[in-house]
Amino acid sequence: MPVVLSSVAEIQARAGQLIGHSGWKTLPFSQIQAFAEATGDHQWIHVDEARIAKESPFKAPIAHGYLTLSLVAGLFFEVVAFENFPMILNYGCGKVRFPAPLKADSRYRLALTLQDATLIQQGGAEWLELAMAAAIEVEGSAKPACAAEVIYRLLPARAA
Repeated sequence: MPVVLSSVAEIQARAGQLIGHSGWKTLPFSQIQAFAEATGDHQWIHVDEARIAKESPFKAPIAHGYLTLSLVAGLFFEVVAFENFPMILNYGCGKVRFPAPLKADSRYRLALTLQDATLIQQGGAEWLELAMAAAIEVEGSAKPACAAEVIYRLLPARAA
């Protein structure tokens, strides 16, 4: 169940806190292959199982870094839901790192921590900008597969 946040004040009060975790998922090799097809990135460490078995220190196909980062978007609303915000935009990322590999058939989850929530003016509207620490955690690994600052903008509902 996602954590439900309903107001600017409620969100701002959570600054500096862990919002929560998604459920555990398993990364199938077919998802790595599909990402390679979609992006044209067929580097052998991702898709060549025979060569991986012989030459890779990981001994398994590993997810592309950008595939790992993209998992954040798919799991975000499993962790948190926003009420009274009719528009939510993925505004971008700050620092992104890939400290550990995400291997095919590994289990992973998203951990989200709210770093900051700031009201800003843009385009004649007042937005709530969220800076969140997102980590794709890998079961059994001390390091995450991805650590990123993700930035979302929420448009609060207008008072009637």
